[in-house]
Amino acid sequence: MSKTVEFFFDLGSPATYLAYTQLPKICAQTDSQLIYIPILLGGVFKATGNASPATIPAKGRYMFEDLDRYAKRYGVPLKFNPHFPINTLMLMRAVTGIQLRHPERFQTFIDCLFNALWVEGRSLDEPTTVAAVLTQNGFDPNEVLALTADEEVKAVLRDNTEKAVQRGVFGAPSMFIGNQLFFGQDRLDFVVEALS
Repeated sequence: MSKTVEFFFDLGSPATYLAYTQLPKICAQTDSQLIYIPILLGGVFKATGNASPATIPAKGRYMFEDLDRYAKRYGVPLKFNPHFPINTLMLMRAVTGIQLRHPERFQTFIDCLFNALWVEGRSLDEPTTVAAVLTQNGFDPNEVLALTADEEVKAVLRDNTEKAVQRGVFGAPSMFIGNQLFFGQDRLDFVVEALS
């Protein structure tokens, strides 16, 4: 039986960005399959009564310092996004739509959006900025916008989010190996152990 990592993610989480930079390497090294499952983190927070650590000023400051430490450890760029927190509803619908309708372009799509948010610090709740990022990366903004209005796409994102909550997800990144939940990019060493 092949090993899989189910990666429940929302683009708006900097910790999720860091996990995303590491999980493909971890899965390659452990001969495991990485399954991306887009969720709406705001929906998870609402359903579980959780909130972003950034809402507590001291914890928020610490969190960004800690994420910066991990970025240096992983050897990846990370820039605090001055527009954080970002409403990711349209973005995550777009991600879900691309995964559903154009799976061959999915990786390129999330790469450009994660990069825009957490390397370039762009404001991806501004439609004109999103359109510019998409155009620069070879995507048609109008086609992507149409996906965000697709009822099936909306239903899949809603369903992904509800199923995540039912399985015990309370934040992002959340990773499942079988029925084992691993929360946070700082738990990737346990993911490696579980896959080894």
